Amino acid sequence: MPLLAWSSAAYGIALPAGHRFPIEKYALLRERVLALGLVAPEHLGDPPRATREELLRAHTSEYVDAFDAGALDTAAMRRIGFPWSPSLVERAHRAVGGTIAAARAAIEYGVAVNLAGGTHHAFPGHGEGFCVFNDVAVAVRALQHERLADRAVIIDLDVHQGNGTHAIFAGDRSVYAFSMHGERNYPFTRVAGDLDIGLPDGLGDDEYLARLAAALPRVLADARPAVAFYLAGADAHEGDRLGRLALTFDGLARRDAMVLEACRDVGIPVAITVAGGYGRDIADTVRVHENTVRIARDFAALREPGRTPAHLPA
Repeated sequence: MPLLAWSSAAYGIALPAGHRFPIEKYALLRERVLALGLVAPEHLGDPPRATREELLRAHTSEYVDAFDAGALDTAAMRRIGFPWSPSLVERAHRAVGGTIAAARAAIEYGVAVNLAGGTHHAFPGHGEGFCVFNDVAVAVRALQHERLADRAVIIDLDVHQGNGTHAIFAGDRSVYAFSMHGERNYPFTRVAGDLDIGLPDGLGDDEYLARLAAALPRVLADARPAVAFYLAGADAHEGDRLGRLALTFDGLARRDAMVLEACRDVGIPVAITVAGGYGRDIADTVRVHENTVRIARDFAALREPGRTPAHLPA
């Protein structure tokens, strides 16, 4: 089966000169996956806007409406980390729409990718850390609402803990949230998930992969999911400005393959988001994301046409 992916020109917006968020990576990644043939042009979709109804399954109406109207106060926007603009609103809605679309496709085809997303610092009633809406949380609720999946596991391997995701699903036994992240990194006030593994600064490939290999069987057994959401952050790379870990390109590719193999072995479809990445050289961040897409493409190619994913609700 071909790999289905989603991207949008709206993922890139104008930011003030010197802004530290690498917004250019989304356009660069889109160009690379098309140029390399990792995703065929006809299989790269332009995501729809997430609707207000979809967003309200994970966020408060007060927050959604105030953000969309540009009515959040200065402190709230500073916490998000972006200046408000109509293009930011469009970007936020489209990025969530991309993850919803990828999740629906993953259910049908086994694996799919949003070339953005992973905005795991967004809480029900506020955004922070460059995250406006929590795309994975909204997509989980969309699948549950549409009766496409009753239980979900979130495998969050961005280098920063998914505090907003954990807050949204606190006490919800239908969603298992696993985060493996830098122990001394942002966010400095954590929200506990179902399994959190904090890593020391400077950790390299072998120890990282050993810890992940030990955790994944437990995560999947305890979660008993119908679908997995994988946040494949590039910010664990040794060249990342904010990551503080020391994984190589090869180590990150082995990480991606390990996650997809573990899910495939128990018949769980996977929706992938690219999550964070702040390389000193933006080309390094794009390369990590590109490798994730390549590995997803290889797993999609192994899938039998028409095969129904295992563990889906009747």
